[in-house]
Amino acid sequence: MPDTIGLTTLQLSILQIIWDRGEATTQEVWEALLDERTLALTTVATLLTRLERKKVLVHRREGRHQHRRA
Repeated sequence: MPDTIGLTTLQLSILQIIWDRGEATTQEVWEALLDERTLALTTVATLLTRLERKKVLVHRREGRHQHRRA
């Protein structure tokens, strides 16, 4: 039985943004989501951290910003 990762619709939306861009900061993901949802920036940051814990995303630091990619 293959391992599966349960992802919410919102998490899939976040992944789609990152896949389309190649990589994105928390701010960029938040801004891209504004058209479909009103979320706090901290909520987006939490979701990105959870996706990293699931090993779906990785990040690299550039100054104060973390750039995430799939």
